[in-house]
Amino acid sequence: MTKFVNYSMKVVILCGGLGTRFKEETEVRPKPMIEIGGQPILWHIMNIYASQGFNEFVLALGYKQDYIKKFFVDFCSLSGDLTVDLGSGKTTLQRRESPNWKVHLIDTGLNTNTAGRIHHLKSWVGSETFMMTYGDGVGDIDLHSLIDHHKKCSLKATVTAVRPPARFGGIEFDNDRVAAFTEKPQSGEGWINGGFFVLESTVFDYIQGDESWEKGPLERIAKDGQLAAYQHFGFWQAMDTLREKQLLEGLWESGNAPWKMK
Repeated sequence: MTKFVNYSMKVVILCGGLGTRFKEETEVRPKPMIEIGGQPILWHIMNIYASQGFNEFVLALGYKQDYIKKFFVDFCSLSGDLTVDLGSGKTTLQRRESPNWKVHLIDTGLNTNTAGRIHHLKSWVGSETFMMTYGDGVGDIDLHSLIDHHKKCSLKATVTAVRPPARFGGIEFDNDRVAAFTEKPQSGEGWINGGFFVLESTVFDYIQGDESWEKGPLERIAKDGQLAAYQHFGFWQAMDTLREKQLLEGLWESGNAPWKMK
């Protein structure tokens, strides 16, 4: 995997959804703040980018946005060694462990749809090419190869296509008898949208009000022949359920989390 240093492209992350399919956790916190290995999945996603040189993030906030804002406001003071003088009330940061990230925390509305959230960030993105992903999926994406593919195709947008693992094992038959049970293959299901987009600023022209990114602008971009697909054959996993959270947690605790960049 190629690593970058201080790559200039901004990274938009959609963090404002209600997370209704994950109520066990999202009743008390926004979905991107659900923890894997003691850190929010948002932190893991940002590390995927930062490890390859992308250090400027624009977060589209909505549901329970104060939770995310507080995490970053407190990050510096809580990520190093502190000396607290109880007599004077003075706190001194002795050793800092904060990453070199610039994070823009933007309120895009409580009930705004995904395309509407992206449109809210137009002034933050400007006229430059930018990256965009969701706040609930991780993978060992080679962002250098993704960008190269986007440039090669010379289209307005590129989506990372992934093949998630099949949820259930397969059965092999011998006539009417079961011959064997098969494991869940990584390529067991078809290609789907895995996020990790590269987008030209002209994609804003495809947004028609507050709508779903996938059902509105993305379909119109594809219809115009302006959507490229970067096929990712490595690891990718979204976190939509408690089961998927436990899967990611197990990988992290094992020390073999595929999305953990070196």
